[in-house]
Amino acid sequence: MNSRTLTATSWFSALRLSVVLMLLCGGLYPLISTLLGQTLFPEQARGSLVYLNGEAVGSQLAAQPFSEPRYFHPRPSAADYDPTGVSGSNLAPSNPELRERVTRDAAALSRQENVPVEKLPVDLVTASGSGIDPHISPEAAALQAPRVATARGLALEQVKQSIASHTRAPFLGVFGPTYVNVLTLNLALDAAEATNP
Repeated sequence: MNSRTLTATSWFSALRLSVVLMLLCGGLYPLISTLLGQTLFPEQARGSLVYLNGEAVGSQLAAQPFSEPRYFHPRPSAADYDPTGVSGSNLAPSNPELRERVTRDAAALSRQENVPVEKLPVDLVTASGSGIDPHISPEAAALQAPRVATARGLALEQVKQSIASHTRAPFLGVFGPTYVNVLTLNLALDAAEATNP
C-alpha cells in the first residue's frame, strides 16, 4: 500500500468518524436528553414560565424588578434582573464598594419599611450568586407585609396568609432554605385583589 492510498484511507476514516460523532453528539444525544427532560421535568424544561390570561408574564426561576409599594420586592440584583446577564457582584464582604452599597440600601429599606436597620433580613440587601434569584426568605416577606397590605387596602392577616401559602420548604426537607417566590406571591395578591375589590 503506497503513501497516497494510506493518506486517502486515513482521511476517509477521519471523515467517517466525524460524521458518526456529529450524528451521535450533535443529533441523537440532544434529541434524547430533550425528550427525557420534556417527559420527566416538563415545567422546568419549558423555563418554569408563569402565565396570566394565556400570556407569559415571567418565570419562577428568574427575579423581576418589582418596585411599587403594592408589590413584594425581590433581592437586589447584580445583573439588573437580566436573565441573559446572570452574575453575582463578585465583591468580597470586605470590599468598601459593597459595604457602601449595602449601607445605603439598608438605610433606604429601613425608611421604606419603617423598621430599624438591625431588623432587616440579609437577603433584602444582598444580591444572590446568580443575581436573579426569584426567592426571598419568609422573614423578608413578613417584613414587607405591612407595606403591601396598606398599599393594597387588604387586611394584614390576609397578606400573611398569602405569604404562608406561597412559602416552600427545602427540597426533600434538607436541600436549600425555606423560601417564598416573589412573582407567584405578587400574582396571587393581584388575583385576590381582583376578586375582592
